[in-house]
Amino acid sequence: MQRFYDFLRRHPTGVDSFWAVLLFGFSLLWVVQQVVGVGPRLVAIVMVALLSLSVALRRRAPEKTLLFVLGLGLAQVVLDVAANPADFAMLVAIYTVSAQGGPRWASQLALTGGLLAAPISQVRWPEEGASTAGRVVVAVIMGVPFALAWVLGDSVRTRRAYFDQLEERATRLEKEREAQAKVAVAAERARIARELHDVVAHNVSVMVVQADGAAYVLDAAPDQAKEALETISSTGRQALAEMRRLLGVLRTGDTKEGGEYVPQPDVGQIEELVEKVRGAGLSVDFKIEGTPRPLPSGVELTAYRIVQEALTNSRKHGGPDVGASVRLVYFDDGLGLLVEDDGRGAAHELYEDGGADGRGHGLIGMRERVGMVGGTLDAGPRPGGGFRISALLPLKPAH
Repeated sequence: MQRFYDFLRRHPTGVDSFWAVLLFGFSLLWVVQQVVGVGPRLVAIVMVALLSLSVALRRRAPEKTLLFVLGLGLAQVVLDVAANPADFAMLVAIYTVSAQGGPRWASQLALTGGLLAAPISQVRWPEEGASTAGRVVVAVIMGVPFALAWVLGDSVRTRRAYFDQLEERATRLEKEREAQAKVAVAAERARIARELHDVVAHNVSVMVVQADGAAYVLDAAPDQAKEALETISSTGRQALAEMRRLLGVLRTGDTKEGGEYVPQPDVGQIEELVEKVRGAGLSVDFKIEGTPRPLPSGVELTAYRIVQEALTNSRKHGGPDVGASVRLVYFDDGLGLLVEDDGRGAAHELYEDGGADGRGHGLIGMRERVGMVGGTLDAGPRPGGGFRISALLPLKPAH
């Protein structure tokens, strides 16, 4: 049965033609029974045939069909072809025009013509023996089907427009969801890129410094060289562990050995980070002011990465014998970070524009991280030499 309905929907003109033939058959019976004389009968047959034809063509050209039907109605009045079953085509034309949602003038013309059809019919072919009041009542009753046809068609048009809007809205929402998903994927990729940069830049920097030191003292001080190699080994393992954790989020359903990923660094691990940097040869003074307390995880990770990146930059750009200081200050409504060194500092383009060669991504990443938690960051050279990075990260109650 569903296939039959689908066939009918694919061939609307064929369906309309079937009803047109059926209407012509009933109208032809009326002509045979009601019309007397060869001439009038021939005129009536032509009239009902044309009215039936308009039913078959109604969906191909609704406005033209309406004008055609109105012209046939006027021809009926002129040629004295009384109201007959073929006039049902007028109701069909009115419904089609109002339902198709075409030009407004066509819908208004259909309603006006339908409301005038019944009075004109009563004037042209009055009921024998009926009073004027009776004729008015009959005209009103006959006009009801025309008005209902227009109202029904207009209701269908409104309903179609409503469903079209719902469909359009659903399509738009789907596109918006896809766009938001793409933005989320891009943001996650950028986050992972920042994490990888921080992990690789910091740990590889430590490994390079230790490797250079080990090569320098290998013959003269084997114990120091051994200690440096152990530092390289532990730093490399830590870097691999963090890289596995970051790359693990790119794999659906994958987990690290043991079923869990390595926890993200937090403020509590900054002291451990400073100790490793000291072990790599950079003198760092570390102090905490205020009362430490639990922080939002985003602030914890941001604070750790800022200190990590700042100390990495001090080693890379500070020059020989550089010293650094790290301050963590717990305010009532925020966490303050201050990292300074007394080296020669980074070139201006590294912290201002990122550099024409793509350098300076660490400081760019810092600004992005701080912005994500609603904080502020200031980075630049210190008066008298060295480099200074200060950040204020707003605190919210940890849940």
